[in-house]
Amino acid sequence: MKLRRFLLRYYPPGIILEYEQTKVMKTKSIDLLDLKPESDVDAIVDELVVREPLITTSRMEQVRKLILKLQNKLASAITQRYYLFKVLRAHILPLTNVAFNKSGSSFITGSYDRTCKIWDTASGEELNTLEGHRNVVYAVAFNNPYGDKIATGSFDKTCKLWNAETGKCYHTFKGHLAEIVCVTFNSQSTIVATGSMDNSAKLWDVQKGVELATLNGHSAEIICLAFNSSGDQLLTGSFDHTCSVWDVQTGRRLHTLIGHRAEISNAMFNFDCSLIVSGSMDKTCKVWDTATGKCIGTLRGHDDEVLDVAFDYTGQFIATCSADGTGRVYNSTTQQCVCKLEGHEGEISKVIFNPQGTRILTASSDKTARLWDPQTGECVQILEGHTDEIFSCAFNYEGNIVLTGSKDNTCRLWR
Repeated sequence: MKLRRFLLRYYPPGIILEYEQTKVMKTKSIDLLDLKPESDVDAIVDELVVREPLITTSRMEQVRKLILKLQNKLASAITQRYYLFKVLRAHILPLTNVAFNKSGSSFITGSYDRTCKIWDTASGEELNTLEGHRNVVYAVAFNNPYGDKIATGSFDKTCKLWNAETGKCYHTFKGHLAEIVCVTFNSQSTIVATGSMDNSAKLWDVQKGVELATLNGHSAEIICLAFNSSGDQLLTGSFDHTCSVWDVQTGRRLHTLIGHRAEISNAMFNFDCSLIVSGSMDKTCKVWDTATGKCIGTLRGHDDEVLDVAFDYTGQFIATCSADGTGRVYNSTTQQCVCKLEGHEGEISKVIFNPQGTRILTASSDKTARLWDPQTGECVQILEGHTDEIFSCAFNYEGNIVLTGSKDNTCRLWR
């Protein structure tokens, strides 16, 4: 094995090693999820040299400089105020979903008008319109980290795969018997997963455009999907009150996560995929051990349906939001509530952390999005101006741009 070069990953902090083994280039990630601006760099370097054979003593100074760079980035974690940059009158009918590419240089919007549009973030200009679906384009996704392909899932029961640059349609995936409501790529960008109102999920080959597997087992609609980081497992959440973890290679169900008493609203892995969090209409969230499929904690406190959940990048904190108009932050290890996010005047349908974990963004039916301090629960900024419910919001990779999507048919860019 021969080390070729180091690559930095800022969010979450890590160093990626590119090395050659029997004339094949490979990569290995060293995650530094516990790194803080005040961490002892020399102690970390010493530990890495012991732990990682590719990091020899001759490379210690190089690694030391990389860790200092990561610390500087963490120390300058964004706590900026955001100002309205552009209002995009994106579609002639309401929007359904929005998503950034990895770098945040462009984003996509899906709509009831049966199209998906690609936008340039810096200028707010429309780059392309993806046309061809015969019904609502409900789910949209980039194949991050590459960002050169887009998948769209539609109420016409098909998923389409597009070139993100030219807008050319590569494949139309047919086979679902009802509306497709969620799509996602694995991180290797070799497989697209789709979830449908027909109670099934399907896996599709990006290159060949063929179906790889149908995942049957849920007894109601599948409303969320997530691959783990290595791409060998898929998580599905359903209105049948359960989540399932599937083996991507075989299509076999590994675990059924049973315990919720009502429909699942969202479910996701934490960064290292050791934990799963699920939110439910039963007013609770549950934390699950991925390896065993066992529930290791229930997050209580909301007075109404939990509509969304999110991990911060370390997986140490979970944010939740509810139809009761509040959000909450929990410690994922102790399951204790750290703080409440109070101030919205309507239900909150979306909650996310910024990439640094220093801010939480919520979107509400009260026509505002809000930014919160996840340590104290203090509302630090209100993003106002939409004239109808905000159903979607996103940060770019740097966390210095916010995108909000509303039922008023517009997107707003804040920076």
